[in-house]
Amino acid sequence: MDSQTPESPKPVDPRSLSVGRRVEILVKALDGAKRTNEALAKCANGDEMVEVLLNASSKLGLGLTQAELTRTPPIRDWIWWKNKEAVLTIGDAKPRYQQDGAQGRSDGDEPRKKFLGLF
Repeated sequence: MDSQTPESPKPVDPRSLSVGRRVEILVKALDGAKRTNEALAKCANGDEMVEVLLNASSKLGLGLTQAELTRTPPIRDWIWWKNKEAVLTIGDAKPRYQQDGAQGRSDGDEPRKKFLGLF
């Protein structure tokens, strides 16, 4: 009877994993990463967030690209939320208290946009 010592599992190269799995690893790594989360919170837009996330990805050896981050949930959704890109806006995107009448409008402002003649 040959007694062989069991081989320890070889480490897996994270870049060989699917994009979804690598994003999942990145998201789990962000949980509790105080400095990275603070940097993400200070980002002015989604592009800055992607830069922070690309840096985190490279430190973890995940090899994620900008395109992969912007297409894969939940990071895609975080970027969308940071940019607050609405699919459809009705009206002129002014707060309700400024939409009624001429309140909050300076003399040089254009008149409000019409939407199907309703507004």
